[in-house]
Amino acid sequence: MSDTSIFRNPAEETWRLFRIMAEFVDGFETLAQVGQAVSVFGSARTKPSSPSYKAAVEMGGKLVQKGFAVITGGGPGIMEAANKGAHRAGGTSVGLNITLPHEQEANPYQTISLEFNYFFARKVMFIKYALGLICFPGGFGTMDEFFEAMTLIQTKKSPQFPVVLYGSKFWNPFVEFMRGTLLEQYATISKNDLELFMVTDDIDEAVEHVRHGVDRSLSELRHPTRREELTMPIERHITGEGLRLGRPARRKIIAKNAAKATRTKRKVRRN
Repeated sequence: MSDTSIFRNPAEETWRLFRIMAEFVDGFETLAQVGQAVSVFGSARTKPSSPSYKAAVEMGGKLVQKGFAVITGGGPGIMEAANKGAHRAGGTSVGLNITLPHEQEANPYQTISLEFNYFFARKVMFIKYALGLICFPGGFGTMDEFFEAMTLIQTKKSPQFPVVLYGSKFWNPFVEFMRGTLLEQYATISKNDLELFMVTDDIDEAVEHVRHGVDRSLSELRHPTRREELTMPIERHITGEGLRLGRPARRKIIAKNAAKATRTKRKVRRN
């Protein structure tokens, strides 16, 4: 094998930045006009005959009635159901479609439809332009979105926004794993972390929880203008992702390198 390199030449890869940038530009320009919205996640494999599918249709409609647009991944299953409910209710129904090795069929209930090649660009849109999340039973993608939301809230990169796990039969064993293993056995999360979301089987309760949570925290969830940021601490400024800028990481100096670091600082001062 003549070429032993694993990755492409950076000079070739750099041109991809323009394609990546285009996805962010399209997303920012389109979704900034949507207004208050809720992202709904769940399995693409859920059949229309499933109780979860029917519940997602109803959920999408009731979210619209409460003044929200509905954002999904644009595919079949739960995504289609939530878009269908929002579409039938006469609301804004957004689909963030993704190109996959096996073709994803975009559902027909989207009033706004965007195409993404990059998962990371698409994930930014799910969080940046949603004021709440509702997760139905799903697979790795649903778990990925749920845990990203938990990470952003837990680390305070994002203000706390309402997160609902719909379907206790599916989610309760998962919550028990987090409580028994992550919290009690390994202490890798805090007790308060389990209060960052709610589990319910009641569609009305889910919608009311999101509406109340958004109304209560809207001043925090709203992105400040550039002018408003001038009077705010820099760590509360908003990044392109719609998250708080935060503070740079503090770096500890290993003892054996401390003297070398000190000499370097002195040299810099002399120069």
